[in-house]
Amino acid sequence: MLPPSVLRSVADRIGGAVLVSTRVGSLVGENLPSLHLLGNSSRREVCAFKSRPGRVQTPLVSASSAREASFSIPWTGSSQLPEKMTMRPIPANSLYVSTPTWWLESRFHFSFAEYYNPEKSDFGVLRVLNDDLVKPKAGFGTHSHRDMEIFTYVVDGNLTHKDSIGTSETLERGAVQYMSAGTGIRHSEMNNNDELLRFLQIWIKPERRGLKPNYGSRVFKKEDRHNKIQQVVTDFKKFESENDSGEGVIPIHQDCNIYVSEADPAVDQDFVLSKGRQAYLVCIEGKLSVSDLVHLDTRDAVEIRAGASEDLALQLKADKDAGAHFLMIEMALA
Repeated sequence: MLPPSVLRSVADRIGGAVLVSTRVGSLVGENLPSLHLLGNSSRREVCAFKSRPGRVQTPLVSASSAREASFSIPWTGSSQLPEKMTMRPIPANSLYVSTPTWWLESRFHFSFAEYYNPEKSDFGVLRVLNDDLVKPKAGFGTHSHRDMEIFTYVVDGNLTHKDSIGTSETLERGAVQYMSAGTGIRHSEMNNNDELLRFLQIWIKPERRGLKPNYGSRVFKKEDRHNKIQQVVTDFKKFESENDSGEGVIPIHQDCNIYVSEADPAVDQDFVLSKGRQAYLVCIEGKLSVSDLVHLDTRDAVEIRAGASEDLALQLKADKDAGAHFLMIEMALA
């Protein structure tokens, strides 16, 4: 338990709170916060619920200021205490940086290649998220994949793709390419230009194995994601067939949705994370505030989990100076 003077200081900041340890379900205070530090210093858990509706809690966590933290969101004042809804920031300086090569620098959000961490093997159906920087006239030579839904979101530069089913194309900023690797596909991803290439590589576990290999891409207009949260990926089940039309939202073989946005400075956007769902949000460029609780710098991320019976309303606000470019992967709660 923290000293009373510290607790009173926190109480002054948040206007009084009822705090509940949801691990044991016990009431630990009225109008006086009690912050529980659980485990080692690299993982903090703060369970904080509002005692009165209509009060705004001050920010508690900056992703860049702590290795990892998880905490519950404020209670809105209903008669029943809410289920635990958590946010866990993933600061950029906690990501694994790949073994240096002359042409590639990668940051791994989850275990990949030479990096193995059993506590960071996936997030629900999200298996891989790599932030790749590829130098000019270099890239990933021909290699194979199977049984994975694979996406590439181009951030800067030009990405040239070739594969074993006859596709060859070059994509620019904001474009998305995808592969349903299925029974097997071979491809290469190159930077044939004179500028640095940056892209996010995302792997989603398919709902079943042995799918027919498929490739596609979308060149989305900037105005569709400018100060808007644009959906770029969704589940095939929302369509009449598994045949991709080649236009609009990309269909995949999993209950998963992907959204992107490029927001001007101080632009505020709302997103509702439905009950029983979770999301992995990455700040690609700029800075982003999530419900005034978590503040993300460039390359920071946050895991967000809604409760099983309550929707979670999120407020996504771009930095007043830098704006924000972000990507969010939403899926069923795991």
